[in-house]
Amino acid sequence: MSQPLPGAKEHIEAARAAAGVVDDIAPGTALLPIERVGVLGAGTMGGGITMNFLTAGIPVTIVEREQEALDKGVATMRRNYANAVKRGRMSEAEVDSAMGLLTPSVAFGDLAACDLVIEAVYENMDLKKDIFARLDAIAKPGAILASNTSYLNIDEMAAVTARPEAVLGMHFFSPANIMKLLEVVRGAGTGQAQLATVMALAPRIGKIPVVSGVCPGFIGNRMLSLRQAQAQAMLMEGAAYDDIDDVLLDFGFPMGPFQMSDLAGLDIGWHRDPARIETVREALCAAGRWGQKTGKGYYDYDENRNRTPSAEVKAIIADFAAKQGTAQRTIGKDEIRERLLYPMINEGAKILDEKMAQRAGDIDTVWLNGYGWPAWTGGPMFWADHVGLNEIVSGLERRGLDVSPYLRAKARSGGTFND
Repeated sequence: MSQPLPGAKEHIEAARAAAGVVDDIAPGTALLPIERVGVLGAGTMGGGITMNFLTAGIPVTIVEREQEALDKGVATMRRNYANAVKRGRMSEAEVDSAMGLLTPSVAFGDLAACDLVIEAVYENMDLKKDIFARLDAIAKPGAILASNTSYLNIDEMAAVTARPEAVLGMHFFSPANIMKLLEVVRGAGTGQAQLATVMALAPRIGKIPVVSGVCPGFIGNRMLSLRQAQAQAMLMEGAAYDDIDDVLLDFGFPMGPFQMSDLAGLDIGWHRDPARIETVREALCAAGRWGQKTGKGYYDYDENRNRTPSAEVKAIIADFAAKQGTAQRTIGKDEIRERLLYPMINEGAKILDEKMAQRAGDIDTVWLNGYGWPAWTGGPMFWADHVGLNEIVSGLERRGLDVSPYLRAKARSGGTFND
């Protein structure tokens, strides 16, 4: 690990404290009572979200459409709690107390008694809008209605209700019962009391809240998409995928983008037709390379999940590049690092310019606590200040990449994101 940048530790602590403050909400704003929480969906995310509240002593009604899915979700929570006992993190009595606060149900109407309802169904806007319309019809007056969406438009969901002030995003990170970050998405109509209530609730359930405005991907995934796009582009241009991963590992990330894909499963969202191959990912799935779960994805894995680059995968990638007519060249690690990280800084600058984040430290807090950005840097925006904004601009120009007017102006003035 690299030596911490001067002031990084102090910045991280100050940024985390500041992230909990919403600039335009007066201290002492009256909070809404949260005595019972409803969670819609008992899958991986819904179950993990539920555990946060149960562990904090807050009763939860969890609702699924079918009894089998509900039973499976409850069993997974029990198993996760059993693992916590084995690790010495909880006692059997604490687990019994937590599970005693859970009310499983297959009746949507049972959410009517909840003060806060969080939907955790899959990412489909039509489905979410239908859910919010139904929640609006049954939820009690004053209830907060939240979506766990990771990138969809909260304002569209609020528009199908008669209470837009009650609607906001609560984007938990997976595994939701462990990861600390909570992106709280403030819609155009979100009320001050509702936002203040959720920001105050987050620490009670062990989360670090950061406010985001409504934009595709919010703060974290919006910046991540730029990194992923460059990783895929360099893959087609001739960069080795293990070199791309290694650059991020060397920087201090726990994983690179292709390792991350293998861990998550390449088959997630795959159409399951092995004859229809339009992307490298689809070609890997058709070849049975679904990731760590099958022992082979971008990498080959041994019984201990140690990774080895695959000659088969490199041939598949070369074939796709040839079909696209993309010229192949050697891409060094300096270029890989710049093309992965500098566009993220540029996107962070746009997020600040658009006021989707309140401050640069909020962006740092998101990336440090939700995406494994290495702490030695103080976070992406603090690191960029240290590298120098003129260097970031020059690097983006050198690689033929977009430079935001906000970033360019900061660089020209000799300013920093954290000044």
